[in-house]
Amino acid sequence: MWFRQDLRISDNPALLSAIENGVVMPIYIFEEQIGENRKIGSASKWWLHHSLDSLNKSLDNKLNFYQGESKEILENLVEKFAISGIFWNRCYEPLRIQKDREIKSFFKQKNIIVQSFNGSLLWEPHEVLKSDQTPYKVFTPYYRKGCLQKTAPRKPLPKAENFKIFHDENNKIKLKNLQLLPTINWDKTMQNYWQIGEDFAYKKMQNFVKNNLQNYKDGRNFPSQNNVSRLSPHLHFGEISPHQIWHFAQENYREKTGELNLDHFLSELGWREFSYYLLFHFPHLPDKNFQPRFDNFLWQKNENFLQSWRKGQTGYPIVDAGMRELWQTGQMHNRVRMIVGSFLVKNLLLDWRLGEKWFWDCLVDADLASNSASWQWVAGSGADAAPYFRIFNPILQGEKFDPEGEYTRKFVPELKNLPAKFLYKPWEASTEILLNSGVKLGENYPHPIVKIDESRDLALSTFKALPKIGDEDKLT
Repeated sequence: MWFRQDLRISDNPALLSAIENGVVMPIYIFEEQIGENRKIGSASKWWLHHSLDSLNKSLDNKLNFYQGESKEILENLVEKFAISGIFWNRCYEPLRIQKDREIKSFFKQKNIIVQSFNGSLLWEPHEVLKSDQTPYKVFTPYYRKGCLQKTAPRKPLPKAENFKIFHDENNKIKLKNLQLLPTINWDKTMQNYWQIGEDFAYKKMQNFVKNNLQNYKDGRNFPSQNNVSRLSPHLHFGEISPHQIWHFAQENYREKTGELNLDHFLSELGWREFSYYLLFHFPHLPDKNFQPRFDNFLWQKNENFLQSWRKGQTGYPIVDAGMRELWQTGQMHNRVRMIVGSFLVKNLLLDWRLGEKWFWDCLVDADLASNSASWQWVAGSGADAAPYFRIFNPILQGEKFDPEGEYTRKFVPELKNLPAKFLYKPWEASTEILLNSGVKLGENYPHPIVKIDESRDLALSTFKALPKIGDEDKLT
């Protein structure tokens, strides 16, 4: 049983199939390279270590760890232990799809049973197509017409229990040898923020559905409220499956005022599916504009802007709060992700790929499909993208979605004593108010690195200079 992004023993179709075929040798192969010029990010490696530790314990500490090229390691194991079959759940990154095909072909020629399963998506990407058999490029018809009109997602499978496990006692590689943890102690705050592993993922889902889903549709926009699930890293590493979440939510959530919150939550699972769908059908999504006209966009090259954004020192408090939350916790609230993304691309005019790469390294839920699709959405260059003229004003966004500043003050403590009236535009506060609040602009909190109105106008004029495209089919 080759574990990958399915680090759980419940609802694991490949594991159950392996058990049916005999004694199971559970393995994990650490391959740092998961795409062209793409290695697993630092925060993701930190999460992966703890997730593997949890899985190992659930397997009686008999998970076999290896490091290197998957095909070579599998070939050695098959020969060494007379393995009769290899079982895994599918991954959908382009490089992994390519390697999986090669591995499957190679071992089938040697008469080894090779079976792969869908353990991480509600609908297989190749099974949801338009009537003309081409892929959807817009989310709503993809989800409402394509997915919801097909067979409903399967019910979760039972937990794997009481099966025989083979452990390679001569294998010297232990979890610590994979060197997934940072060598410097930058992960200290993240340790206090997360509980990692299958059991914690399931408990978090239960608590969210029963206690925090009631106001999801509206509450999810307010970063200080507890109306988001924070299940994305658990989903990415497969500590819980989308099938478990989909059916648990439907079976256990009841609201008197209709099903709006449930429908909206399930549609967010649908957006995750759409991201994987786009990556499957358009494998260059992580590095090329989905809409080619953006290839002509005149991005600025300003290292000072980029560093200010990364460090949460832009002078716009809601942006800085989000970037600091990212650094401290490995996570960022969804509404704030849109705000900081829009600011980078449309106020600083920096290439969306710079933001995607930073998120890739800092997010514990860094996911090639979701990260790429969402950054292209914010940039306006993607499928079903936000119109380019939709530019989030960080002042108004802060005032609307964090009106008392509970979230912002937490991550930008320099401004914690500033009256709410001036929290998102401290430069408008009088010298006396700033003094009484302990704020020294340009010293303990920066002046804005750009002016909002001027930067917005520049972005719009740059966008208007792009060539126009007549219809959707010319976008790819």
